[in-house]
Amino acid sequence: MSATTYTGSMRGELTMRASASVVTFFSTVALLAGCTGPGTGAPAVETPSATSQKPITVEVNQSRDQYGKQAIQIQLTNTTDASLTVSSARLKSPLFEQDIVWRPSEGGLVLPPKQPKSVPTALPAPACDTPKDTSTDLTAKIDYAEAGKDPVPQTSDASDPFGVLPRNAGELCLAAQAADVASMVLDPKLEVAADGGTAVVRLLITPAADGGSHRTLTIQGIDGTPLLAEADNQPWPRDVKIRQGTALMELALGIRPARCDPHAVAEDKVGTLLPLRVKVGDREGLLKIAASVDLRGRIYDFVTAACGDG
Repeated sequence: MSATTYTGSMRGELTMRASASVVTFFSTVALLAGCTGPGTGAPAVETPSATSQKPITVEVNQSRDQYGKQAIQIQLTNTTDASLTVSSARLKSPLFEQDIVWRPSEGGLVLPPKQPKSVPTALPAPACDTPKDTSTDLTAKIDYAEAGKDPVPQTSDASDPFGVLPRNAGELCLAAQAADVASMVLDPKLEVAADGGTAVVRLLITPAADGGSHRTLTIQGIDGTPLLAEADNQPWPRDVKIRQGTALMELALGIRPARCDPHAVAEDKVGTLLPLRVKVGDREGLLKIAASVDLRGRIYDFVTAACGDG
């Protein structure tokens, strides 16, 4: 077979024909695309929009004065441009035996547009056998209404950015296990030293009756508070073992002011919650022993007097 030889004019003609074919192809594609009516072409890909956001977002927090009181804050944020009135809020968490419920004493909570409000609510009993892989699940159910409209329900995920619920559930479970071994309270009396610079507060421990389980609790150490510190010449006890069925125990704790700035007492929230580092069974953590109203007043008076020359 012999090779075909193209002259210059033939090559030019072929090039022009190829270019015309390409132009015709793309023109046809553009024409078809322009003639495609609604519903006849490929479906458009939708992107998430602001309209998919829930009207109210829910977040868990806890104020400092709620520590040790089995209470939290539920923060409700209105994401819309209209005022909303919330008539109830309910959180469901596997960390607790029942739902965490808030209801207003009367009327409802008005949320202005684009603004948050927080409401306090008590925690129910903890569910101490919750599997770890489900412990962060948190669902919110809210009833709300726009002005002049009937209430509607909303179900959505809630957030707990600071781990408030796991921390509180862990502390409550630890306290429940510790109570099976012994009850612990602070003596309402306070023994102030002659020089007024230190004092002694007593931790009273009453072991539970031994029901045959022979459970024990260990106070591994005691932490200071924003208001109280360990007296320099009276170190606090460590590794104290408590057993069911044993006699009443008493720990004398020498204290001194941890701070003497002018706002130490006035701004105190948790300074009279004594944190014990304990271990009982397979749990360990902080067990906070609250001072009674009388003892709290005496501690405030002691700190104020001891800091008088500071």
